[in-house]
Amino acid sequence: MDPAAMVESGMPGEWSVRTYDSIDSTNAEASRLIALGAPMPLLVVAEQQTAGRGRRGRKWVSPFAENLYYSLVLRIDGGMRQLEGLSLLVGLAVMNVLRDMGVQGAGLKWPNDVLVGRQKIAGILLELIGDPADVCHVIIGIGVNVNMRASTEVDQLWTSVRLQTGAPADRNTIAARISAQLEALLAVHRQEGFSAFQKEWERGHLWQGAAVKLLSGIETVEGVVLGVDSLGALRLEVSGLEKSFSGGELSLRLRDDS
Repeated sequence: MDPAAMVESGMPGEWSVRTYDSIDSTNAEASRLIALGAPMPLLVVAEQQTAGRGRRGRKWVSPFAENLYYSLVLRIDGGMRQLEGLSLLVGLAVMNVLRDMGVQGAGLKWPNDVLVGRQKIAGILLELIGDPADVCHVIIGIGVNVNMRASTEVDQLWTSVRLQTGAPADRNTIAARISAQLEALLAVHRQEGFSAFQKEWERGHLWQGAAVKLLSGIETVEGVVLGVDSLGALRLEVSGLEKSFSGGELSLRLRDDS
């Protein structure tokens, strides 16, 4: 990964960028840099992660120089509103960039996956450091399968930009375009909240109108996806009633999945 190439491709010039050949995880390094008082906004990217992770502690397979391992640190001093629907907003930014890069089938899965059909192409992991009611930092972790063509380690359906387009993709360009897209969307989000993106997000949601089951620990709720609300919570029709669900430990699956 090359910071100069990222800037040439449209990376916001005022962002501080740290690059690593190999690291445990970009989110973990971002957390360490927050503790050291590094300037913000701060972007951490790596060629390889030895302990990459996704939601609910799942391993994120991170081979050397094939994919994008990306963590953006932002200082949040505007209270909880700055965090409402943030993971969904990040997914929207990633989806937009992937479509622009030729992955026309890229779409969203609540709350923070980007899929092509049922295959995962990107995932998002947000972590908060500090007091969200006062001043805190948010780490926006993004993993994109870019040039990976084979893996025996991934325990779910997956695809990559290269598999979808048939050609290698430049990771510096993808990082820069995601950064520019995030900068633009976050500026609107700070002023208007997630409600400004609610309908756009629903248009990109691959499971809109689908029969699903929502897992939370040992509990399972079955319903039909109606969309999301102005805060990013999932809206389901359950037994004829509309209900909203939010939380980092929820897992959404299609009802007909075994």
